[in-house]
Amino acid sequence: MTARILIVGQDPDTVDFTAPGILPGMTADKVRAGVEASKAALEALGHACDILHVPPVPDVAGSQLAEALAGAAYDVVVIGAGIRNPPANLLLLETLLNGVHRGAPGARIAFNTRPDDTDAAALRWLGR
Repeated sequence: MTARILIVGQDPDTVDFTAPGILPGMTADKVRAGVEASKAALEALGHACDILHVPPVPDVAGSQLAEALAGAAYDVVVIGAGIRNPPANLLLLETLLNGVHRGAPGARIAFNTRPDDTDAAALRWLGR
């Protein structure tokens, strides 16, 4: 089964890597490398995969997500731990979850625990 997957994460250049909820030792380069490796792994399995890096501004992120969801039908949307874990990102997370609910009601929502397990998060929900 070929699926289309959207990976949504905070723009790595805007992340406060000292914030509570961010994995120790994480950097913007590590985030990019991990997400790209997961994307490559999903594509190697025959899936189409897009990455959307959003700013930590809920209204702007919500608009960018709506535009991405309007442009393709996704089977799974993975929301990154960098959005989900820091307490300061609660409104951003809620905005994105509600955006997926509105813009892709048939898509499964998955969560990674770190950038390099994004592929495993998507695969957990494919076909469910």
